[in-house]
Amino acid sequence: MIGASPPRKEDRRLLTGAGRYVDDLTRDGMLHLGVVRSAEAHARITKLALDEARALPGVVAAWSAAELPEAARAMPGAYGAGKTGRPWRQPILAKDVVRYVGEPVAVVVAESAYRVADALELAQVGYEPLPALATVEAALASTTRVHDGWPDNAALTVRGAVGDAERALATADVVVHEKLRHPRLAAVPIEPRGVLAYRDGDSGALVVWSSTQSPYRLRDIVAAALELPVEHVRVRVPDVGGAFGPKGSVYPEEILVAAAALRLGRPVKWVETRRESFAGLGQDRAQSHEVRIGFARDGRIVALDDRFFADVGAYPAEEAGLTANTVNHLPGPYRVAHYRNVGTNVVTNKTLNAAYRGAGRPEAVFVMERLMDLGARRLGLDPAEIRRRNLVRPDEMPYRPGLTYKDGVPIAYDPGDFPSAFERALGLLRYDDWRRRQTAQAGTARRIGLGLACYAQGTGLGPYEGATVRVDPSGKVYVLIGVASQGQGHATTLAQIAASELGAAFEDVVVSAGDTTLFPFGMGTGGSRVMANAGPAVARTAREVRARAARVAAELLECAPEDVRIEASRAFVAGVPTRGVGLGRLAHAAIKSKALRTLGEPGLNACTYFHPETVTWAFGTHAAVVEVDVEACLVRLLAYAIVHDPGRAINPTIV
Repeated sequence: MIGASPPRKEDRRLLTGAGRYVDDLTRDGMLHLGVVRSAEAHARITKLALDEARALPGVVAAWSAAELPEAARAMPGAYGAGKTGRPWRQPILAKDVVRYVGEPVAVVVAESAYRVADALELAQVGYEPLPALATVEAALASTTRVHDGWPDNAALTVRGAVGDAERALATADVVVHEKLRHPRLAAVPIEPRGVLAYRDGDSGALVVWSSTQSPYRLRDIVAAALELPVEHVRVRVPDVGGAFGPKGSVYPEEILVAAAALRLGRPVKWVETRRESFAGLGQDRAQSHEVRIGFARDGRIVALDDRFFADVGAYPAEEAGLTANTVNHLPGPYRVAHYRNVGTNVVTNKTLNAAYRGAGRPEAVFVMERLMDLGARRLGLDPAEIRRRNLVRPDEMPYRPGLTYKDGVPIAYDPGDFPSAFERALGLLRYDDWRRRQTAQAGTARRIGLGLACYAQGTGLGPYEGATVRVDPSGKVYVLIGVASQGQGHATTLAQIAASELGAAFEDVVVSAGDTTLFPFGMGTGGSRVMANAGPAVARTAREVRARAARVAAELLECAPEDVRIEASRAFVAGVPTRGVGLGRLAHAAIKSKALRTLGEPGLNACTYFHPETVTWAFGTHAAVVEVDVEACLVRLLAYAIVHDPGRAINPTIV
């Protein structure tokens, strides 16, 4: 099954309208919650009047931080972790000072979403404006502090260095010195965030449905914020209509909905509006670089020196992670013997930042590839040629650039052939043909532009993922995992792995996720980590179950376990395929089988975890051709080619 492309198991249900998202969920007696948000980027709260909102028919409650003690606390860290860098606290509800437009200051709970909207308009908030720091430059120059007690507005600094960049730059034949800025962006998933919380009538557990990427992180933070045992909080994830990274963070709204449900004794739901999403969902990418790169006359990179500032918004919630990604990925797939980088997180009066698709890596690629193009122009080289002369060669693998990844492990690029992949992308694009056409049209109104970009990306960060594989007496194979999907196809690709390693029919494998009661722990979906972590865990667990099944089959078929073969959900004696038994019957027999006695546990089930030593590295090249009509100001995409080395593709169509 591995390497095949069976149809995705998830798609029929979604395409026929049977998907269930947070806003599709309902409960008897369900209430709706709305959030009163700051209209100021930076201000002291001088007045917060909710009486008119409370008096509106259908409104059940309206609370400020003073009236909801659970919300007066700071947002807890996940798994009891402390904060790095300078001290700061993010309130669940702002009580005294607001630090960005959209920050929650109060909540309203009512019988309907329409009544909530009416009540929010009646909430009155008074402000004493403070200087708003809208840019990194303003934050660094101002005497105003986003957080009290800080000497400036820099949260922390990340450094990386190899060799002696300053000395090497002095020997370069050409030095390119540039200031480059990557703008801030919002993720804008098709489905905004949503939360539904209620107390389970049978178990008494707090159940929280959320469109999250990190159900276990959410469980831990909700439990800590509401001072509940973790085992009393159950997080469930329905279908998720896009996430892209920011839904991996935990936000005040999830705690507020849970607190309201417990306090009122009724189910409570909140669904984010698009306007709220722009203001409250974590944003990313804002970086300002001042960078120098030195080249020898032949185009070889001599040294690279960068200093950048990352605008992390009002609360540096991602700490060093995203900035470290930029520092470690800036050299990319190129040989850089001398390198220095200093990245500083700066707080401003903007929405807090969150990881978004690549999370610090695309910013590094933007800077490095711009430098390669500028260097080629200064040296009179073709942009493809300058890249050829600097790409890490296959005989240098595993290549060690001399940096240390954020997990503390020295970076080593996985074996690969970067130059061959690069040449393949050029061939797919017909690069040389487009270059000739570009030259021919240079003096016309319709001009041709060619763009190239290469990257090396660390993916699959640990610390672990696990899986339970269980064969049911019906013959179905259930795979339980701790990572939730937002459309990546986990139910298909992980089923392929389980089917291949266990010997089950693909149709018999059912992957279940998105429920913290199904599996004990999980580290969340993001950073291209699921196949690199959960994939090996599923493979390892399925092999254990296969070994158990072989013992039980040997007992029934009166042969040695090593003579048992399992294919298409059926165990049989090697060379005698007609003498066999189905996995379902083996599952029944395994409940009392003496063959499993020495293993200490009955049944055809197992649970294992996979702990990667560090990340795995991918390489790719994108190549584009555009036509620009300089008179009509029109841009048309003419060709685009991508070559990405994913390693062994489990499902090439999904990749």
